[in-house]
Amino acid sequence: MSTDQRSIQEVQEALFSQRAAGIKQSAVRDVFELSLDPSLVSLAGGNPYLQLLPLQKVGELARRIIVEQGPVALQYGSGLGTPELRAQIIEVMAAEGITNVGIEDVVVTNGSQSAQDMACKVFCDPGDTVLCEDPTYVGALNTFEAYQVLARPVGTDENGLIPDALRARIRELRAAGERIKFLYTIPNFNNPSGITLAAERRGEIVEICREAGILILEDNPYGMLRYEGDPAPTLRSLDPQNVIYMGSFSKIFAPGLRIGWAAVPTNLFRRFYLAGEAVALCPPTLNQMIISAYLEEHDWKGQITKYNNLYRSRRDAMLAALAQHLPAGITHTHPEGGFFIWLTLPEGIDTYALLQQGVKAGVIFIPGAAFSPSGEASNKLRLAFCSVDEETIGEGVRRLCLLLEQAIASNGS
Repeated sequence: MSTDQRSIQEVQEALFSQRAAGIKQSAVRDVFELSLDPSLVSLAGGNPYLQLLPLQKVGELARRIIVEQGPVALQYGSGLGTPELRAQIIEVMAAEGITNVGIEDVVVTNGSQSAQDMACKVFCDPGDTVLCEDPTYVGALNTFEAYQVLARPVGTDENGLIPDALRARIRELRAAGERIKFLYTIPNFNNPSGITLAAERRGEIVEICREAGILILEDNPYGMLRYEGDPAPTLRSLDPQNVIYMGSFSKIFAPGLRIGWAAVPTNLFRRFYLAGEAVALCPPTLNQMIISAYLEEHDWKGQITKYNNLYRSRRDAMLAALAQHLPAGITHTHPEGGFFIWLTLPEGIDTYALLQQGVKAGVIFIPGAAFSPSGEASNKLRLAFCSVDEETIGEGVRRLCLLLEQAIASNGS
């Protein structure tokens, strides 16, 4: 690098904000780049299987909208989203048992990731604290990090957040002088663990946060993708005044359209949607109109049933392969829905270091450290099953388990 180039780089690096200095590449993004290699079996990506969509019909809908309503579809729109889609979102939420939401509570967002960003922008100053599960969604952790927010984990078990652990954590952090703004939670089929918050705990979690003056951000992209068991009430349905509900069409329709939504308590609504409008101005009108036409003209509930039948089969294939090949000393979750299974290896095995060996073995996964607010080395990893056929799942698990056997042997030597 020449002297001139070096000086320019030094000058430009000095321009970065403190916030930008904390933003780093996600391990998930690193693995997605690897997943493009066709020689590797990818059990990493949490992608819906879009080949199951009526793609020709969706294409015809898009063509018709542009030809017949192009001046509207390709124009700026409302920062709140189109009235048609907001009304339909009420129907989608009703299908999950949420009936205490009106159209005036709903703002359309650029995916649920945007809603997380809006929440941090509105509620959090640098140094504030948010509570979350450990593990939790890497995209949320990245958002917290970008806003210089402290993500503090709350104790969980196989039934999700532990109410007593939540109470104790709030007392502990407040005694240390931390300002807790909200609890971020994925109660249904957590990404990455696949764990579901037990129905009998939900009301208690809501009550604890309400009494403590802490908001709840309920992230529920997978709620309709249930393969067994009975649905539990959403947190929003239990407390419409203290829960911001985040939904998405990414998993039940198409992630490339980048459309989600937030149902926001009335007294928080205006500032919340203005925070999104300040960045994106408005969610894309064309994409909203495509989703509206899809919801109106296609049996979208039947489509979700098709997804659930396929994903159930693929989940079962992965569980069967793990039962056949998984070495002793490793445990895994049994998700009732969603996309993911979470493996816990013996202590001392760093799954991030194991990833490069996985590439050589022809299989990739997501190391557990990517999903932890601590960022420390982890003996856990995430597997995804929805976008991979059953035969490939079996081969991928076989390759992975050979690698895990080697790791356990080396760990014990």
